[in-house]
Amino acid sequence: MKEIKFDLLSTVEYGGCSAKLSPELLSGLLSDIPLIKDNRIMVDIDTHDDAGVFRINDDTALIVTTDFFPPVCSDAYTFGEIAAANSLSDVYAMGGTPLLSLNLTMFPSSRIPVEVLKDILLGGQDMVNKSGAFTMGGHTIDDYPPKYGLAVVGIVHPDKLITNSGVKTGQKLILTKPLGTGVLIAARRLDICDEASYTEALNQMKTLNNKGMELMQKYGVKGATDITGFGLAGHAMRMAKESGVSIRIDVSSVPQLPQVNDMLALGCIPGGAFRNLKYVEENVVFASTVTTELKMLMCDPQTSGGLFLAVDEDKADSMISDFKNNNIDAFVVGEAIAERENSIYFY
Repeated sequence: MKEIKFDLLSTVEYGGCSAKLSPELLSGLLSDIPLIKDNRIMVDIDTHDDAGVFRINDDTALIVTTDFFPPVCSDAYTFGEIAAANSLSDVYAMGGTPLLSLNLTMFPSSRIPVEVLKDILLGGQDMVNKSGAFTMGGHTIDDYPPKYGLAVVGIVHPDKLITNSGVKTGQKLILTKPLGTGVLIAARRLDICDEASYTEALNQMKTLNNKGMELMQKYGVKGATDITGFGLAGHAMRMAKESGVSIRIDVSSVPQLPQVNDMLALGCIPGGAFRNLKYVEENVVFASTVTTELKMLMCDPQTSGGLFLAVDEDKADSMISDFKNNNIDAFVVGEAIAERENSIYFY
């Protein structure tokens, strides 16, 4: 294992997407901000989607997004990789290809060796290179604790845009990455999880969702999102509301990273999970058979999480096989049903 120049986890209480503002608070704030409307805007903040989309012409639309957060790990280079992958994911979730990126960096130059910043940027750049996008520059301010991410512009054909409002009744719901990154980041800070489990979480967070995007386009997917700071419950709730459906999720089929259930049983629950639970509680039903551990896992804030997509029932098995052929573990975890009183039913 390479020597770590500075332990970035020592600077934070909440790392990664666990550091996001409460979705409940954020929704209230945004509702009071007037936005100019334009018929070229295909997606804005009204639907709480992954990114904004602006139509340039009949063949091209721009996907515009940004994301940044405090460290999720000790190593600077790995943090850069994860933060960049997380930022790029919003473009993939909407069916697009990343085109341009800008670095967003906050770094305390008098408190942490500046070489650490270089390693963060190197990790981010290597991930941008993997995506095929071009880095156009960025902006850095002196701030503590450190934070890093990207502003990203992607492109998509307007007819191939994928949104969180495109789910149809009867479709199967597929998740492409196990849950539990928020739990394992917290457990690492407390030094109570195995190194192997935490390393698996890091490797998952460094994995781009580009292959998932390609398969969504192949199978004509129109409804999807990626699972990040608001957890599976929060993102699924928004998808159901915007699509005018309800969603049933079998918690026993939802994959989880190693040791996550044990950590939850020990009470290692990120603060963001409780905020997410409060956000969804009036619109989500948990069956009495759902354990406390699984309930909190559904609300666990994910960093650089997987895609959560809806596909026609007769295409689900073939799509799962294609995911496996691309070395991606994907799981059917639920289905879209006709809209009921509540948005999500966990059973």
